Formats: sequence, C-alpha cells, structure tokens
Amino acid sequence: MVTEQEVEAIGRVLLDTAQPLPARFRALFTLRGLGGGAAVRWISRGFGDSSVLLKHELAYCLGQMREAAAIPVLLRVLQDPRQEPMVRHEAGEALGAIGNPEVLDILKHYSEDPVVEVAETCQLAVRRLEWLQENGEEPGASPYLSVDPAPPAEETDIAKLRETLLDESRSLFDRYRAMFALRNVGGHEAALALVEGLRGGSALFRHEIGYVLGQLRHEASVPGLTAALCSHTESPMVRHECAEALGAIAHEGCLETLRAFVRDAERVVRESCEVALDMYDYERGPQFQYADGLCKLQA
Repeated sequence: MVTEQEVEAIGRVLLDTAQPLPARFRALFTLRGLGGGAAVRWISRGFGDSSVLLKHELAYCLGQMREAAAIPVLLRVLQDPRQEPMVRHEAGEALGAIGNPEVLDILKHYSEDPVVEVAETCQLAVRRLEWLQENGEEPGASPYLSVDPAPPAEETDIAKLRETLLDESRSLFDRYRAMFALRNVGGHEAALALVEGLRGGSALFRHEIGYVLGQLRHEASVPGLTAALCSHTESPMVRHECAEALGAIAHEGCLETLRAFVRDAERVVRESCEVALDMYDYERGPQFQYADGLCKLQA
C-alpha cells in the first residue's frame, strides 16, 4: 500500500521543472496507476507548466483514471482560451472518457469551438456519451486497457473496416470506431490499413492514428510513422504522436530517427522524441511496457 507521503514524493517529481522530462513522465504515469484523490490533485496542479506535451499528457491521464474529482479542472482547461489547442483537445477527450453525462451540454457548446481540433474532439466526446446513454453500459474492456474516445465497431473484416476508416464522407465517430476495431483485430494487414490513415483526414484523426499504432506496436507501421514524423509540413500534434509511437514500438530502426528529431524546431516534437527515447530504452528492457510497467514497479 502506497502512503500519502509516497504519493506526495511522486507528485513533487511531476511538478519539478528541474527534473528531466522523462522522469516527470514516469512520475505522471505512476500517479495514474495509483489513482485516488491525492493523485488527481497532484496531476491537476501541473496545468500551469510551460510544456504543452506534459499538459497534454496530464489531461490524458486524468481521463484514463476516470475519477469524477478530475472533472472541474478538465472543464477549466477546456474552457481556457489561453491553453494551447492540443491541451484543450485532450481535456475534452478526457471528459468524454470519464463518461459523466453532466458535462454533455458543455461538450456540445465546445463542439462548435473555432479551433477545429477542439471542436472535433468535443463532437466525438458528445457521441461517446450519447452512445453510453443509448447502450446503457460501457464498451467491453479494451485489450490495451485504455478508455478510448469511441467504442470499437462490431465489424472484424479488415477490408470493410479499412473502407470505413478511409471514407471521409463518414462521420468521424464511425471512422474512429473502425480505427479501434482495426487495432483490436491487430496483425500486419490491420497495421497497414491504419498507416493509410496517416495520409488523410483531419490533424485530429491522423494524431489518433499515430496513438493507435503506438498501442498496436507492429513493425509494419514504422515506415509510415517515420515519414509522418519527418514531414515538417505535418501538424506538430501528429508528429508528436508518431514519435511516441516509434518509442513504444522500439524497433532498432526507430532509434536513429528519434535521435535525429530530438532537436526539432517544434518543442512538442523534440520533447516527444526525448520521452520516446526513454520509452525505447524501457521497452527494450526485460519486463514491462512503458506506462504499465512504471505503475507496476512503483506499486
């Protein structure tokens, strides 16, 4: 059993700007694994940080923890125009992940936000909450232990899922459902279908493709992820997620690419490469996957 003093010690590492970013990420994911009100309070204190990447991950972890105590701070972040779009988007997604219908009207309001990534995220969160109300239950547990912004489609045929994924006339919610179904089916063919999604759709859509490929961790996705990271015309929001996916896959061919972009002009990209290199080292170790392993080691 972790004591309150131990949680405080981890929280102080998270908030210590003198600490290397990978150490702060390790503290964050440890707090996520521990859960509870104290962990929520320490994570919530980080939204004044200068790192967009860290604040994005704070919001992500609060959503994954699904603690009602996180709703007020996530609402403040979503509603704060001074927060970066990437952070506001993640706060909206986190509110959808927590699943409390009381935030539905606020999410509907921000579904028309002038920042397209925020608007699209809130549209997805609204559809997730409506889906929960219509079905009366949460989707089945993800094989990756994540709370996803859309439930996976029931379809399992890769060709049909690919068609939906790439069909820009379909709703974003339906395309996300196909995305998560492809991830759950897994394998070489599914990975290649997902990689095709890196070449179309909105920045939000492509960023989620990068995230899902990082979960799937299939070597077939390395060339596509590398190309997206290397593209300076691509949104930093997408490039950052592709960098972290390469760190999670931890194939030998990923190492040189991540080292090359650790000095990228975009702060969120170079910080993502820094964290991804730490993930790479961790994934090459003998026991655990990065985020889950940190929690197991600290518990």
